[in-house]
Amino acid sequence: MNIRALALAVLASVTVSVHAADWPDKTVRIVVPYPPGGNVDVAARIIAPGLEKEFGQTFVVENRAGAGGLIAGEYVARAEPDGSTLFMAANGPLLFSPIIFNRPVYHWKTDFAPISTVSLTPMVMQVSPSLKVDSFAAFIDYAKKNPGKLNMASPGAGTSNHLMSEMLQKKTGAKWLTVHYKGNAPATTDLIGGQVDFNFDQVSVALPFIKEGKLKPLAVTSAKRVPSLPDVPTMEEVGLDGLVAYTFTGLLAPNGTPDDVIQRLSAALKTILAQPEIIEKFQKLGAEAHSATPQDFQAYLETEDKRWVPIIEQAGITAK
Repeated sequence: MNIRALALAVLASVTVSVHAADWPDKTVRIVVPYPPGGNVDVAARIIAPGLEKEFGQTFVVENRAGAGGLIAGEYVARAEPDGSTLFMAANGPLLFSPIIFNRPVYHWKTDFAPISTVSLTPMVMQVSPSLKVDSFAAFIDYAKKNPGKLNMASPGAGTSNHLMSEMLQKKTGAKWLTVHYKGNAPATTDLIGGQVDFNFDQVSVALPFIKEGKLKPLAVTSAKRVPSLPDVPTMEEVGLDGLVAYTFTGLLAPNGTPDDVIQRLSAALKTILAQPEIIEKFQKLGAEAHSATPQDFQAYLETEDKRWVPIIEQAGITAK
């Protein structure tokens, strides 16, 4: 390397260090890949005030919905890596949508820098009261004796809910039909009305309907029983070892964001997500406040990628 190139490299390093030291020197945007009001959006709005307090700067939640999260994901991936644009991601937009939509406009491993998980939300397998089964074992027995007769309501191809259904068929050998809807709301409406037989849904969404007796829970996908559904067994308790699944929310930055910024954000989230009032807010949503170091979040994403992407490929799941 000649003297001029070396000088430029040193100057660039010093510039990055100065910028990292000054961060955040302007409003920070937390980009959410869904409309307001959903699980990911609410999680972002829970942590934003704490981040503002921690860093003395404005953190705004910006909703950029569409294309299974690809619009928001690509926007953040192409943003200036200066810590002013962050991605509030979940399983689908981060890991699955580029594959399902056949639009590899980004890849989580090369285009984003993981900061921390924010929340983990288990799913519940629930059936319409019109389906006369009272346990998970009875459901699987019925499904095996009547292959293709049951209908599973999916909120969309490649969602965590859909992938859980595909995984369960693979694990048990049972077969049913999948009916895709444009979101949770219409799927739940038809499930309550008995037009479809069962679904997998986030506990945060399903809980009110279960409490009202409109839907009947058979099992949850968490590692331990959900406090708000203490009588509902886990998938592992009904005999499916290792079948633990969560919908995660997590914060990421564009790749190339200074490591000091990443570490400071991660440390701040660790503090925020340990606060009793924040824990309670997530519990009311049926979720668990959950922080992680950037390294642990990276490892978690590696595991989820290896676990679910083969399911997508084997089942030939696409968004049409």
